[in-house]
Amino acid sequence: MSQTNILLESGTNELELVEFFIDEKDEATGQVYRGFYGVNVAKVLEIIRMPSVTQLPEIPHPSVLGAFNLRTRIIPLVDLAQWLGKHMDTSQKDTKVIVSEFNRMTSAFMVSGVTRIHRLSWTQVEPPGSHLNEYSGSSVTGVVRFEDRILLILDMEKILADLNPGLAMKIEEQALAEIKEHSHPPKKEHFRALISDDSTSIRKMIGTMLEKAGFEVTQTVNGQEAWDALVQMKNTAAGENKPLTDYVDILVSDIEMPVMDGHNLTKRVKDDPVLKELPVILFSSLITDRLRHKGESVGADDQVSKPNITELTKRAYELIAERQGITL
Repeated sequence: MSQTNILLESGTNELELVEFFIDEKDEATGQVYRGFYGVNVAKVLEIIRMPSVTQLPEIPHPSVLGAFNLRTRIIPLVDLAQWLGKHMDTSQKDTKVIVSEFNRMTSAFMVSGVTRIHRLSWTQVEPPGSHLNEYSGSSVTGVVRFEDRILLILDMEKILADLNPGLAMKIEEQALAEIKEHSHPPKKEHFRALISDDSTSIRKMIGTMLEKAGFEVTQTVNGQEAWDALVQMKNTAAGENKPLTDYVDILVSDIEMPVMDGHNLTKRVKDDPVLKELPVILFSSLITDRLRHKGESVGADDQVSKPNITELTKRAYELIAERQGITL
C-alpha cells in the first residue's frame, strides 16, 4: 500500500488519517486487546510488510529493532508497541510497517496491522484530556470517536525526540544572542507575536525563545483560538483607529491542530482584507520538500521545519522588518 496525495486542496480544515492497530497481549492471562491509533497521511510515505531487519551495532533505545534497506535507503525500525510500553501479540503473521517522513527524517514503525484511511474535519478531532495525557505520557495529540471504537492520534514527533534526543527542540543561547544583537526593533519596545500550537511543551518552548529574543508573546492552543484572538485584535485596532501592528506583528502556527489546523488558519488570515498584511510562519514537522506546496497554496509567508526554533526566530524578525519597512 503506497501513499499518494489524496488531499489536493489545502486550507479546507480537513485531514486524512491512516488508522492502524496494535494487538496487545496480556502476559498473565494470554488475552489480546486491540488498540486503535492514527497518523496523518501527510507523514506516511508507504506501508509495507515486515522487512528483513539488520541489528544496529549500538541500540539507541530498546524499542529500536534495527534497520532495513528500502530501495537503497537505510531506515531505522521502531517497535511502536514497545515504545508505548505494551507487549505486542506476535502470533499474527501480517505485521505491517509504516514508513514515515517528518522533521526531515525518514523512520519506520512496526504495528500489528493497518485498517483504512479516514478523511475527517479537524473539528472532529478532540484534544486529549488531562487524564489521557497523564496515562499516555503526553504522547497523544488528538482523539477521534467512532461508534465502535476510539482512535488515538499519536505524537510521532515526541516519539522520535525520545528515541533520538538530538532531535528535540532546544534553545541555542549563542544563536539567540546573535539574533538579539542584530535584530533590535527600532521605535518599538518589542515586537508582538501570536503563536498557535496544540503541544503544551512546544508552545511553551516557542514562547520562551521568542520572549528571550525580545518579543511579547500571546499563546493559543489551536487555529480557532488564534483566529478568534486575531479578529478581536483587528476589531480593537479599528475601534481605536490604530494600526494592527500595535497589537500583533507576526503569527507563528503549527499545522496539525484539533478544531482548526494551521493551513485553514493561514487561509483565513490571507483572505481577510485587513489581516492579510500580517506575516504568517508555519512551524511544523510537515514542512518538507514533498509538502511545502500546501503552505504556499494558502499564502504562508514562510515555513520552518520543527525542531529548528532558532531559524524560526530569525525568520520572524526578518519577515516583520520586510513587511514594515524596517532596517534591522
